[in-house]
Amino acid sequence: MKKEAQLIIELPGLSTKAVLNSTRSAEALWRSLPITGQGRLWGKELYFMVELKLPTDELRLVVEKGDLAYWPAGPALCIFFGPTPASQGNECRAASPVEVLGRIVASPAELEKIKEGPVSLHLG
Repeated sequence: MKKEAQLIIELPGLSTKAVLNSTRSAEALWRSLPITGQGRLWGKELYFMVELKLPTDELRLVVEKGDLAYWPAGPALCIFFGPTPASQGNECRAASPVEVLGRIVASPAELEKIKEGPVSLHLG
């Protein structure tokens, strides 16, 4: 994976880029592209089931707005853009621990356009 690897994410209502971290899990995601799925909303988190088993090194419950994460319990990929039903206040909290893979390159206003529907991740 090249440094500052970018991928394109096509969502209902938004097409944007994501910059991946330099981690084993992000590298494994990169090698698995392209990936498609059916996005579902859980509060202000869009998740979609995937047939991936990515390595996890640093699982966490609370993430940042705009984070792209892997949810091993799904398994699913998740895009966080605000509070979820599990959040305390305005934090972005996953249902159970996730591995952050990278960040979405979109403004908070653009992230608010995210809707349920087909999702595609591919090389940028």
